[in-house]
Amino acid sequence: MADDTAHDPAGRTGADSAVRAPAEPAGRTAVDAAGEAPGQDVWDTIEGLHTWLDANRAHGGREGLLLRVLKLSEEVGEVAQAVIGATGQNPRKGVSHTWDDVRSELCDVVITAMVALRTLAPDAREVFAAHLASVSDRSLGTASTP
Repeated sequence: MADDTAHDPAGRTGADSAVRAPAEPAGRTAVDAAGEAPGQDVWDTIEGLHTWLDANRAHGGREGLLLRVLKLSEEVGEVAQAVIGATGQNPRKGVSHTWDDVRSELCDVVITAMVALRTLAPDAREVFAAHLASVSDRSLGTASTP
């Protein structure tokens, strides 16, 4: 039996684990390793989502902006709910989620944060790249020294 502990943060193994190792794709998939459709940049996708949300929003202006940022808190709450469900911490519900659910909810957080950033900054791609470089330099010491 394969050791599932690498995929299960709760450390469960075998039959009590809600996580199974992902199967290897047999061929080229519609989504590449970076999570993008072939030929599609992640920021192009975020731009499309931003445009779609703007076209279908119920509230505009400052209220719309605040609600878009507040959506991030909702998504983080869904991560917490999935973790509680994956670990069976609610005795009334038991194990109601899997670690795949947790991963999916975390992806929703990332997407929502990227759309919120795009809402605040039309140059979100550059803002994010600069901030990521700064965090990397500070945390990993990857800054080049002259």
